[in-house]
Amino acid sequence: MPEICRFYGIIIRMYLIDREHPPRHIHIKYGEYEAVMELINLNIIDGCIPRKCRQLVREWAEIHQEELIEIWDTQSFHKVEPLE
Repeated sequence: MPEICRFYGIIIRMYLIDREHPPRHIHIKYGEYEAVMELINLNIIDGCIPRKCRQLVREWAEIHQEELIEIWDTQSFHKVEPLE
């Protein structure tokens, strides 16, 4: 699973589409916490992460939403700028 970004101890990954399923989403890991965030409405659809982590990832995903959807659709994985 390619890692597309890392910031504040949060790791963001996206699976290859042939091993995944709709809707478009990212995988979030923060310490022992793991969650899945849907890319259209930016809601957590599986798992659980602390509220502050969820807010940071949502802020980052809002900035890069179009790019993340394009990565999912094209499967052209690359690093995305972290939240600063």
